[in-house]
Amino acid sequence: MSVWLIAILLGVVEGITEFLPVSSTGHLLLTEHLFGIKQSDLFNVVIQCGAVVAVIPLFPERLRQLLRWREDPQARDFILKVLVAFGITGVGGLILDKLHFKLPETVLPVALALLIGGVLFVAVETWLAGKPTRNDVAWTVVVAVGLGQLLAAIFPGTSRSGATILLMLILGMGRVAATEFSFLVGIPTMLAAGGLKIFKALHHPPLDAGPENWGALALCTVVSAIVSFIAVKWLLGFVQTHTFKGFGWYRIILAALMLIFLLR
Repeated sequence: MSVWLIAILLGVVEGITEFLPVSSTGHLLLTEHLFGIKQSDLFNVVIQCGAVVAVIPLFPERLRQLLRWREDPQARDFILKVLVAFGITGVGGLILDKLHFKLPETVLPVALALLIGGVLFVAVETWLAGKPTRNDVAWTVVVAVGLGQLLAAIFPGTSRSGATILLMLILGMGRVAATEFSFLVGIPTMLAAGGLKIFKALHHPPLDAGPENWGALALCTVVSAIVSFIAVKWLLGFVQTHTFKGFGWYRIILAALMLIFLLR
């Protein structure tokens, strides 16, 4: 397969899965295993940043509110909560970095994380049926989101958005509000993590790293941004009238196929 087709394929996979609760890291890892591809950490981080930036215009009302933070106490409160959740994840991420934590590159832990997350989504949505929800972001939710992002960083296949949305649903938030907060906290989180990794990759490249194909990287980033915009726009409409059960069943089926593949 040509390098350009690989770039388009990975861009589509990243764009679809970055914000959907199905794990972009897990899907990229699985795609690389299936097609015998091995991309650098810098490559994967840059395309994630492209997908993240693309969704910012999808929250115009919230962004207009936040721009009025000087005269709007609710905007200041929301910004503070986003920053605290981001801070919890950031501090934990720096600790993991100091400990030289590295993501596993095998399929088994991804399959197990997908399976556990899928079962939890189905169970939680079944438990929540008919129960009242709220749209305000409590401080317990803020802490849970920060910790949920860390959990996803440690276990590939968990999904950052999946873990945070699931925790917020358990704490009583409605699907639309939980999805929005998860996405908005994810923007600074992913951009900061991406910026740090890009800086380190450029200034302290691994000794075994080959030259980066910047053209393929640019193409993949553009594709991931376009596809991410479409996927998130669809999801924001989907959660207005649907539960996350379908994503739970998707994770379970994909995990089962992955485990069957491993046991062959």
